[in-house]
Amino acid sequence: MNWLREVPKAFLREGELGTTRTILPFSQLRRGRTLTTLVDVMSTTTNDAASGHCHAVRFYEDEQSLYQIASDFIGDGLVAGQPAVVIATPVHRDEIARGLEALSCDVTRMRVSGQLLMLDARETLLTFMKDGYPQPEAFHESLARAIDSVRTGRPRVTVRAYGEMVDCLWKDGRSDAAIRLEVLWNELGTIRPFSLLCGYSVGNFYKHGAYEDICRQHTHVLSEGGHPTRIGVA
Repeated sequence: MNWLREVPKAFLREGELGTTRTILPFSQLRRGRTLTTLVDVMSTTTNDAASGHCHAVRFYEDEQSLYQIASDFIGDGLVAGQPAVVIATPVHRDEIARGLEALSCDVTRMRVSGQLLMLDARETLLTFMKDGYPQPEAFHESLARAIDSVRTGRPRVTVRAYGEMVDCLWKDGRSDAAIRLEVLWNELGTIRPFSLLCGYSVGNFYKHGAYEDICRQHTHVLSEGGHPTRIGVA
């Protein structure tokens, strides 16, 4: 079944169609198969395919759905031998870890072996933020080190990363800093092989807008219904 739908315009405003982006019908995703397919498709539809960099975003209202898609994305990679980095809030890290355990991933063993790195989102932000903005050199040093740490002995492997630092900034009302951080992730993707999934709380977009600006920084948007949907756009 062809569950990928190609639609014009990444920011999903109803009735407006422009540049081609991929909308994924989340209602058709199934645990244990889809997120591998997602990364495969992303890798073949982005300009950075050769480097393994793909950058997807999931706007969520229900945190349980976020936990499932994040744990599927990371878990499918771990099972396939792809190391992973999770940068999330404490509650979300714990729930993603539970989801990984449900997928028969031995989280403790993988963390000890260096295959899985789990970091705190706000603590990681502190390693490269200055005066309220991400500093490019400090970001590249911090995040490149994190990605390289799980690639030790496997220089050709593509890392799977899930991140919530941008969502933390958005919740703090720093939408400009969040967008700058997305740009830095894309720059890092040109020199490090990783596939990145970001999670954003939908409620924050009703507060701050700029949904289109965020979508422009991603290669793929995960849509729950599989149709162009207006989310947080004035």
